[in-house]
Amino acid sequence: MIKVGLFVRLQAKPGKENDVETFLRDGLPVVLQEPATITWYALKLGPSVYGIFDTFPDDAGRQTHLTGRVAAALMARANELFTEPPTIQSLDILASK
Repeated sequence: MIKVGLFVRLQAKPGKENDVETFLRDGLPVVLQEPATITWYALKLGPSVYGIFDTFPDDAGRQTHLTGRVAAALMARANELFTEPPTIQSLDILASK
């Protein structure tokens, strides 16, 4: 059962939009190896605004993801790709299908 999630908002630096999109697409194979990551979506919210939405069965799965390879790569490239640090919001899932 899906109980918790994350929403990450990313603002690309001017001219870095393609790099952000490539980075997000390249994260999928890594996330597929995380058994506790139930769903993972890379989103384009606007011309230079991106997001990640993912869900987990419990907080332990969410914490494992937050200390995983994609999160580490995201933070390592944050100054290069984004105008500000990624905004990471933890959330509770009230209902899902």
